[in-house]
Amino acid sequence: MTAPHIVHAHGDRITVTDPATGVELLSYVYRTEADWEAPRPYVHPVRTLAGDVVTDYRPNDHRWHKGLSLTASHLSGANLWGGNSYVHGEGYLALPERVGSMAHVAFDEVAAHEDRVVIAERLTWHPHDGALWADESRRIEVHDIDPESGSWALTWTSAITNRRAEALHFGSPTTAGRELAGYTGLFWRGPRAFRDGRILTPDAEGPDLMGRQAPWLAYSGEHDGTDGHATLLFAHAPENDHLGAQGAHPAHWFVRNEPFAAVAPSWSFYDELELAPGDTLTRRYRVVVADGAWERADIVKYLEAHPW
Repeated sequence: MTAPHIVHAHGDRITVTDPATGVELLSYVYRTEADWEAPRPYVHPVRTLAGDVVTDYRPNDHRWHKGLSLTASHLSGANLWGGNSYVHGEGYLALPERVGSMAHVAFDEVAAHEDRVVIAERLTWHPHDGALWADESRRIEVHDIDPESGSWALTWTSAITNRRAEALHFGSPTTAGRELAGYTGLFWRGPRAFRDGRILTPDAEGPDLMGRQAPWLAYSGEHDGTDGHATLLFAHAPENDHLGAQGAHPAHWFVRNEPFAAVAPSWSFYDELELAPGDTLTRRYRVVVADGAWERADIVKYLEAHPW
């Protein structure tokens, strides 16, 4: 297998290209953007092996939605998500003094190996006043580029360490009082064409999966411009302990197919996650990007062939 190609525009982005097709699979963008949008690195565009884009960027309904990114919608009173802040009883308010940021510090590795690309980065998390609240060690890997199945995979690992002298409280609009709005953590915004897409888990289907638990969730949508569909498969690594059976804070899926396509394996959907001073929160996820509308049997077959 020929290693994927990397182009690093320093201070701006890293682009990963599949050499067999010439398709730019993704760009990892780490330049600083508008303060109100909670500056943070993100992945956009993301493309299938056929070259179809499966992420959105700064849509007019939520300018702070940017491809695939790690965010914190409610963090000890700060908003590292971007845009207006949810206040129970008052709705979403423009409170710029709550909007923080995640800042790129350095890359420890940007390399194309024989079977994968590795982007290893260090970041810092800040409230609006710029204080240091957390360090993050992030590792993004692009791997399993498979023309036969028309798919490739991205594994995202983040380890966030509390640098405050007091606990960090990770919440969501739901923990703040808004029903079924538990978005936070790793978040994907799909293209407009993916509205009304199909949502699957191992044993259920449909938008009623909002707030439910499952080891994986898949979203299939139909493209504008070109014929056909694409499927994005989001999966928890086993060590995430998404059910909380081994003591981890449980995870629940935030998922919508209207008025837009969005998926997040929220780490604090219903209840706040407390991170003590000096402690580290680590989560690992896999996102499989596939051409075509995968059925449940296709997903199970893929996961069996690509174990963690």
